[in-house]
Amino acid sequence: MTITSQQNEKLKQLRKLARRDMRTRADAFIAEGEDLLAAADAAGWVPVERYCAAGSGLVGQEVEPKLLAAVSQLGSGTRTLAVYRQRWAGAVAGPLCVALHGIADPGNVGTVLRSALAFGAASVAFRPGCADPYGPKAVRASMGAIFAVAKARFVCIDELPGTKVGLDAHGAEALEGWPGGRPKPLTLLIGAERAGLPDDVLAACDRVARIPIHSESLNAAMAATVALYEVTRETVSAEHRMPSA
Repeated sequence: MTITSQQNEKLKQLRKLARRDMRTRADAFIAEGEDLLAAADAAGWVPVERYCAAGSGLVGQEVEPKLLAAVSQLGSGTRTLAVYRQRWAGAVAGPLCVALHGIADPGNVGTVLRSALAFGAASVAFRPGCADPYGPKAVRASMGAIFAVAKARFVCIDELPGTKVGLDAHGAEALEGWPGGRPKPLTLLIGAERAGLPDDVLAACDRVARIPIHSESLNAAMAATVALYEVTRETVSAEHRMPSA
């Protein structure tokens, strides 16, 4: 039966969840749009609930289109959305990890997840104070990577796998070159754009490096993307090298 009332209890719960009311199903999150839901399906995530606009022909509990649009966090509304349970790994996984410290912008968090997937990182780890990767903006910015990359929480730097490399805009050493090959496992630590990584975190790293640029700093997500490219380019190049004739 189609949901036709904005007072419907399921819609009330969806509105609270869309606002990320942590008192209401804090272990759940919403993904919107056919592409994101297709990414979830491909990754084997089973939704707790799935909704679609009445008459759209999509799978899910039908909702009057204007009511579904009112729940949506997208400016243009949505034809479908689903609720999923959050998944957190019990430990931070290698051989390649991206660890975030103080990244407060959810768009940056989602973009880091997308880059982590693109460059084959096994996990993204979040220190307390980072934006919620399961918030609506982060989920959208991840472009489906939220369903494919393991996510973990950490407090102490020694919880992170392998060699820890902290990115610092003022570091003396450039992030390039890996004598003897890139160490495995390896963790890249990324700080907020303005504040960067604090001194105690940098002191706990095995290596502190900068990305050589002409300006003062990079957006945190851009820095993570460039760093991921740098530490994986030799491996990726070898894997994609054309065979000789």
